[in-house]
Amino acid sequence: MAGELDVKVTEFRERPLDAGPYRYLWIDALTQKVREGGRVVNVSAVIATAVTAEGRREIIGFDIVTTEDTAAWTAFLRSLVARGLSGVELVISDAHGGIKNAIAAVLGEASWQRCRTHFMANLATRIPKASWPMIATLVRSIFEQPDRDATWEQLGDVVDKLTQAGFGDVATTLLDAADDILAFSAFPVEHWPKIRSNNPQERLNKEIRRRTDVVGIFPNRAAVIRLLGALLAEQTDEWAIAKRYMSAETLKTARHHTTSAGDPRPAIEATNA
Repeated sequence: MAGELDVKVTEFRERPLDAGPYRYLWIDALTQKVREGGRVVNVSAVIATAVTAEGRREIIGFDIVTTEDTAAWTAFLRSLVARGLSGVELVISDAHGGIKNAIAAVLGEASWQRCRTHFMANLATRIPKASWPMIATLVRSIFEQPDRDATWEQLGDVVDKLTQAGFGDVATTLLDAADDILAFSAFPVEHWPKIRSNNPQERLNKEIRRRTDVVGIFPNRAAVIRLLGALLAEQTDEWAIAKRYMSAETLKTARHHTTSAGDPRPAIEATNA
């Protein structure tokens, strides 16, 4: 039974990626415990999800790596490109490890969207608990605007308010991260709820955790690949017959938004001059 499953998982992992262009790519990793060399070690399962030209979600690849560093992410992304990944305009992920370097090396024409949920969590650790509700409300308002110009204008307003309230360090952090956390604003507004964070991938990870926690410690890496491969192949099949994640019509406009949008940062700098 394991042998038959291994064949199916191998076919799933090595299949051609011919449903592109894949405009949006979500990547993430989660740790698993494996026995190696007589001891228990942590390995990382790296997973990539994308949207096809028809607007359907698809898990396009996964692998098990020893360390979640630049080399591992670069090799993983290159393996996806070798199988046919093309047309990526935006990669959504957290800011962990060498993800950003790998994206620049392999998908140089794509923008990078730093997951806003992870950014907010990181920001919260640097702010006194009593001040966080006020600051969180201000920062969240940036992401609630109706269009790109309003989004960047709101960032400028929030930076001003934070500076006036004595939170200049938070304002600086926002400005430094602006291009990364607001990369989504160059794309169709209809896609914003799905591309400004890695929450879709996190929900997938939660389901994987639910199934792998039962195992606890895997006997080897092959066992991890076997279980994850079966789960991810099943999920991809379910998405194939579910309602489209995005409309094919709006996906066709993604490149237009990316190439035609101007640089909004001068307006912000002028606001704070």
